[in-house]
Amino acid sequence: MNKSARVTNLRAVVLQLGRVVATRGVIAAVAMERIQACIRDHACGDWGVVCAADRAQNDRALRGGGRILSAYAIDPSLPSSGYGANTLWIITEADRRATTVLLPEEY
Repeated sequence: MNKSARVTNLRAVVLQLGRVVATRGVIAAVAMERIQACIRDHACGDWGVVCAADRAQNDRALRGGGRILSAYAIDPSLPSSGYGANTLWIITEADRRATTVLLPEEY
């Protein structure tokens, strides 16, 4: 890498993920690059398309402990309501030892 090259779009990681695992369903349905991008967003505090109540709960859990749920569109060019079709979830457990990537129907 060129020493004079600049790195842009760096975001701070705000959430320790622990061991990251993905279900068979999400691995079969979602491109690995998309899974990785969603994990990065989750770790940086971008909760995706969760509702306002879940977003507020995640923000509280980030400060005080608790489970964190993010939801993302599998195909960002299509709508996602945060559950159901075209959606993947990422859940980090309250103890921060594990994060699971899954489809809503696998919950």
